[in-house]
Amino acid sequence: MLALSRKKNEALIINNNIEITVLEIKGEQVKLGISAPKDVPIYRKEVYAQIQEANKEAVNTDGLAALKGLLGGE
Repeated sequence: MLALSRKKNEALIINNNIEITVLEIKGEQVKLGISAPKDVPIYRKEVYAQIQEANKEAVNTDGLAALKGLLGGE
């Protein structure tokens, strides 16, 4: 992991097309602004974890059996 120090209104650039700017600092909370192309998904980590879990549940054995049934397999 790369650890960087930034002050309010300072930014960093990722991959030439994503800019993350420190907008505000209040106590232990930091507000970030992210500028990225529309095709780049951006999620909070806890939301991303929920999406991953939902995807895993969707691909359970019952789901595979149903898919096989739709495709004419057993």
